[in-house]
Amino acid sequence: MGLMTKRRSHRHRGPTQSLKVTTLFPSRKNNSSHKTREMLSIFPKLSKQFPFPPLLSSSHRAPSRQRLLQHRLLPLLMADPSHSSPTAEAAGDALLAPAASDGPEAVLPAATPDLDAEFGFQRPELGKEKLAGTVGFHERHVFLCYKGPEEWPSHVEATESDRLPRLLAAAIKARKSNLKKSTKLTICEGEDGTESSLGDVLIFPDMIRYRGLTHFDVDNFVEEVLVKDVEWLPGSAEAIRGSYVFVCAHGSRDKRCGVCGPALITRFKEEIEGQGLDGQVAVSACSHVGGHKYAGNVIIFSSDAKGEVTGHWYGYVAPDDVPVLLQKHIAQGEIVDHLWRGQLGMTEEQQKKALELKHITTEEESSAKEANGTDGASCNPAPAGGCCQGNGGGFTCCQSDLPEEKQDKSVPAEDNHESSRTETDKESGKKGHMKICQMPNWFETWERKDTYATLAVVTAVASVFVAFRIYRNTN
Repeated sequence: MGLMTKRRSHRHRGPTQSLKVTTLFPSRKNNSSHKTREMLSIFPKLSKQFPFPPLLSSSHRAPSRQRLLQHRLLPLLMADPSHSSPTAEAAGDALLAPAASDGPEAVLPAATPDLDAEFGFQRPELGKEKLAGTVGFHERHVFLCYKGPEEWPSHVEATESDRLPRLLAAAIKARKSNLKKSTKLTICEGEDGTESSLGDVLIFPDMIRYRGLTHFDVDNFVEEVLVKDVEWLPGSAEAIRGSYVFVCAHGSRDKRCGVCGPALITRFKEEIEGQGLDGQVAVSACSHVGGHKYAGNVIIFSSDAKGEVTGHWYGYVAPDDVPVLLQKHIAQGEIVDHLWRGQLGMTEEQQKKALELKHITTEEESSAKEANGTDGASCNPAPAGGCCQGNGGGFTCCQSDLPEEKQDKSVPAEDNHESSRTETDKESGKKGHMKICQMPNWFETWERKDTYATLAVVTAVASVFVAFRIYRNTN
């Protein structure tokens, strides 16, 4: 207003002109109020012409597929609600509704892939191929403890960022021709503060552990331990005991192992805890071992019936097979035939022949049991005085083979014999053959003095014959 007053006084203009200036240059206060009234008059019209959907918070944001459907039906939503059909309104409400899941990026049920059916234990290929003879020949298995499966790249032994496994794999490959034993390298879980720390090395079937290998010591370690087969001076070898189970869970290498491996590890840990095997059986995830199509892949290092440590590979292992492996393989030292892939120290052909021979032996033993134990007669009848006598409609061996001090006087003799036969079968199973109930022989009825008498007679006859020959030659 000061400026306008100055202009009027300077130019000596009349009231009409000053009014014109005032109209062309209204005050800032009046201008602001005028714009506010214009905006308030416009906004109600926008809400009727453009019914935008309400904004959703990040915690209730719809899935990506749902947002795509919203964009496809945007023209329908932009229509005037007064002319929209009930069907269109219902569709719009359904699309604008928050996702049912609590997660920020929930997936619609129709779009959820069935991982178990495609990559897990329900996949069509499971159990379709023969497993025996699918393990490459190697005499020593080295496990490097390094990080976890969620951090392993697809080829952890060849990644520039993972220096330790890359250098160890390269050193073993470079000295392959000088190794005394064919060696296989695999990565297993390793984390500081646990039993298997980062950089620890486990060697099977030697059952030793070296702790704290670094990339500076790789060449020296390979030279001393794997080439010269002597103790590595910077670190002392620790003897490890018990059974070790390794499960392939290398998901970045193959989705089948990524789905099957963690489920098997969880089941192993549950069974180990439930059966009180903590400290006796250790389980760990491991990297690619070969044969991803056979997932779940499991390697078990444990002592056999002779006390020797062997490494057995299993394939197509499902969670329900875990108790069987713990009970039969680890507890009893017997392999599970239908899951067995092979063994450390065997060629592919030897693995196939070993399983075939085992099947033949098992069939022969089963046939012998059926012929001698299921026809109502444990032993054939014998004359009076023999070991087998009639008992009603059948025959049974009533004479106990147990020592007198082991026989239970409170039970019948037949029960003592059953106990004797059970112990005999166990002993014969360890020798690889089946013991059949002995048949009564003619010399079993003789007394010891009768045997001596017979030997004396035979000796006398031989002496007379020799003397007669000498007499004839003399004459």
